[in-house]
Amino acid sequence: MTILSGTARLAGITGWPVSHSRSPRLHGFWLERHRIDGAYLPLPIDPADFPAAIRGLMLAGFAGVNVTIPHKIAAFAVCDEVEASARRAGAVNTMVFRDGRIIGSNTDGWGFLANLRAQLVDPAAGPALILGAGGSARAVAAVLLDLGVPVSIANRTRSRADSLARELPGLQVIEWNARDDALPDNALLINTTPLGMAGQPPLRIDLDRAAPGLTVADIVYVPLETPLLAAARARQINCVDGLGMLLHQAVPGFRAWFGADPTVDDALRRFVAADLLPA
Repeated sequence: MTILSGTARLAGITGWPVSHSRSPRLHGFWLERHRIDGAYLPLPIDPADFPAAIRGLMLAGFAGVNVTIPHKIAAFAVCDEVEASARRAGAVNTMVFRDGRIIGSNTDGWGFLANLRAQLVDPAAGPALILGAGGSARAVAAVLLDLGVPVSIANRTRSRADSLARELPGLQVIEWNARDDALPDNALLINTTPLGMAGQPPLRIDLDRAAPGLTVADIVYVPLETPLLAAARARQINCVDGLGMLLHQAVPGFRAWFGADPTVDDALRRFVAADLLPA
């Protein structure tokens, strides 16, 4: 049994809804491992109440929060200080409350790269093709471009891809229907769309056209084995699932809020993955 003291450190995740989040399970594992007097809570906040609620959490003594859909853009506006990672990504997913100020960052891109490297994939090994043009696509594209990787993007709505390319100089846009033709020219294929997520239709792409050495990464982690990854494994293509990105992106926030340096390892992965398995 975890019993909090009157000096317990508090953090959490806010979204609307937030019941789907596995972050409380993830951070709870680390709190238990490090024997920290603290808690990480799910915090459902209506978008209309978001600015006032965040200020209220800071005034109530919280150390900070993670931010998920639909609050990542609103979080950017609430912050007193926005770090370069959030400016580059155009959104905030991690807030640290310090000396009456709200400091925002975005750890999604960092978590994506850390996950690739943990799987012994060099993110700078060659050109990358990103499918999707939402917030996660922007964060991933930004960190790859900053590494000097040639990045192209395809989205079902071309205008959203064009808008993203205007904000991230160097990003190339291809037509959604041309994604199969572009596949042989890339060393990394990244799905940032919801296609393949539980309850969504699968992502269709002709993996038979993949170049030798291609790595397929899917940021979806429910299910862990998406149809895209299953198709890639059947062709002996190297795969990286989305759970590792979730685990790694949580590290900087935990360190800032709770003062410990957590480790992403097999025990953590098994613990969080156990909550993703079908009933």
